[in-house]
Amino acid sequence: MANDRSSNQLVVQQARAALDQLKFEVAQELGIQIPQDGYYGNMITRDTGRIGGNITRRLILIAEQSLAGSQSNWR
Repeated sequence: MANDRSSNQLVVQQARAALDQLKFEVAQELGIQIPQDGYYGNMITRDTGRIGGNITRRLILIAEQSLAGSQSNWR
């Protein structure tokens, strides 16, 4: 987001767009409205936690699938 106030630093800067897209997809699936101005201070903590938790689950799933696919090449 353009007004991202997070202090988190991405290791791969090109991942920002993909992570933002994932955030919007997860929020939409959960029925949570993301603020258009990028300011999350008025959101309920529970909602931001649900979004973050679901993003984490998805990223772990993606990593596990990637590792499972790369392990088949090791044999």
